[in-house]
Amino acid sequence: MKTMVQIMPEVDGARKKILIAFQKRLMIKFKNLSLLNLSLMHRSISNESGYKSNNERLEFLGDAILGAITATLLYEKLSDKNEGELAKIKSVVVSEDILSGVARELQIDTLLLLGRGEDLSGGRTKKAILADALEALIGAFYLDSGYKAVYGFVSRFILPEITRVLDNRHYQDYKSLLQELSQRLNKTYPIYHLLKRSGPEHDRFFWVEVEVNGQAFGPGTGRNKKSAEQAAAKMAYESLANPENPARSV
Repeated sequence: MKTMVQIMPEVDGARKKILIAFQKRLMIKFKNLSLLNLSLMHRSISNESGYKSNNERLEFLGDAILGAITATLLYEKLSDKNEGELAKIKSVVVSEDILSGVARELQIDTLLLLGRGEDLSGGRTKKAILADALEALIGAFYLDSGYKAVYGFVSRFILPEITRVLDNRHYQDYKSLLQELSQRLNKTYPIYHLLKRSGPEHDRFFWVEVEVNGQAFGPGTGRNKKSAEQAAAKMAYESLANPENPARSV
């Protein structure tokens, strides 16, 4: 029985220039550009191109490396926190929301290799794809250059995120926070109402209010229904969690 060997696609001239520029911007250097290229290859492009390889195995490795580095930084930086507190902070720092934001800052979205269908459906903006690609990049850099190099690379973008989390300036899922608060206070769930939407299909705007135990908050607004719901949930949460400083409600 023959052993199947996964072969990484060759990096052509145009792609090579793009990857070299990408490395310079990130202040890293790969010995093997094919490994860097593979970290940016989503399974959708590998399915269409016929290659058996994609970035999923690198993502698996990168997730573990990222976790170890983040845990080390937290352990060293926060000597006053116990294990439970460190675990909670770590779960936020390496969350999909934060990692996808970092990936966009690093412009990973512009370098992703996606299948045509995935690309047309907005794959470059999907948080899961972006976060996975960042983890795959970390895994690839670890294999290429070792732990010391990847530790320095990850520290540069994770330390600021740790600071934001500690200062409570990171992205927060207010819908989840509001649901937990509503359950604790009233044993009820928030109810969201779409008030209106306007604009053409490619430039929509939404107005949403949220009802908590008979009280309405909002409207929250956004370019999509989800972001409008988050805005309304933020108003409700801040009002109910801080009754001395109520948010605007209707």
